[in-house]
Amino acid sequence: MLKLADRMGRAKPSAIMVVADKAKKLKAEGRDIISFSIGVPNFLPGEHVYQAGADALKHDSGSYGSNRGPEALLDAFIKHLDAGGLTGYTRANIATGIGAKQVLFNVMYALLEEGDEILIPTPYWTSYVDIADILGAKSTLIYCSPEQEYKLTPEQLRAAIKPTTKAILFNNPSNPTGMVYSEAEIQALADVLVEHQIWILSDDIYNRMIFDGQSYAHLLKARPELRDRLILIDSLSKTYGMPGWRLGFVAASPMLAQAIVTLNSNHITNVPEVVNAAGTAALAGPQDIPTQKCKEFQAKRDEVMATMRSIPGLNCPLPGGAFYVFPDISFAFGKRHGDVAIGNDVDFCSALLDSKGVAIVPGSAFGEPRAIRISYSCKPAELTEGLRRFAEFCSELS
Repeated sequence: MLKLADRMGRAKPSAIMVVADKAKKLKAEGRDIISFSIGVPNFLPGEHVYQAGADALKHDSGSYGSNRGPEALLDAFIKHLDAGGLTGYTRANIATGIGAKQVLFNVMYALLEEGDEILIPTPYWTSYVDIADILGAKSTLIYCSPEQEYKLTPEQLRAAIKPTTKAILFNNPSNPTGMVYSEAEIQALADVLVEHQIWILSDDIYNRMIFDGQSYAHLLKARPELRDRLILIDSLSKTYGMPGWRLGFVAASPMLAQAIVTLNSNHITNVPEVVNAAGTAALAGPQDIPTQKCKEFQAKRDEVMATMRSIPGLNCPLPGGAFYVFPDISFAFGKRHGDVAIGNDVDFCSALLDSKGVAIVPGSAFGEPRAIRISYSCKPAELTEGLRRFAEFCSELS
């Protein structure tokens, strides 16, 4: 009997999309559903982005594009990096892809042999482990508790790196926790990494969503000598409100960037030219919308935290960026909501959705079964009402 490749037995659907799809189904059936499940920024880019896309369509050549990306887009991304203090990159260091997820898949495919070990601080974004599993790599999870604000410590990092370690995947600001590392914390981690010859995958897609006047700390700024083995991954999805446009970037050594170009030539060929044009306009054009949205997300963060702090027994470290909070809801385990027993994070989320119509992703999807992830990127009125229902649900536990 014909069968699929063995690697498909290791492939899993996104846990985030499973919850989001269930919320959509219930809404289509007429339920009043508020979704805190998916990480969509819920704003649109400026008119100049749409105009650039329209102009590209109007002057479409009908030809294939560059496997790496057009020079105007590469130059715009390099200036974007420069503005964040990450200087010294050239076009030879850059490649594009169909969103950051596809870029990350390509990077891991290019670096990891079957059985290679990659370190992943935990909680983690779900696709990190899923991609590693598909490739047959070994994910070594470094557990970072809510008591340490979900952040990796240099002591943990030093203890985790072994002769067998091939790479580490580091995310700052973090999805799912929203935590942001300070300059001192980044410096301490960079000082450990400079001692070990491993690849460093740096997922930076929330780098423009940082609150409270914090500056953006980066491993490469802390220790520039990491450049040849640090791979920077970015996209337009979160900063510019363009998740559906699917444009991601990698900045790395010319050797690795060329490897990504070669992989592109064998599957996607190129990012569509209309997307490239819109992406160039987003990066090179006015930055007022991303700046304003960051302020709005900070205000939403404060509203969410006010609710989190009002709930007895709930522990929620203060996130410094992105648009997530990741509260520890283990106080609810062993309690009941009506006739429903709450034994774990999945029970909590299921009961909340069934009884209050609020969709939230269980923390176990991110490697932390004591927690849940709340995405607060929805409309302000939905956020306020969803938080009211969440607090009401918690007050009804007995």
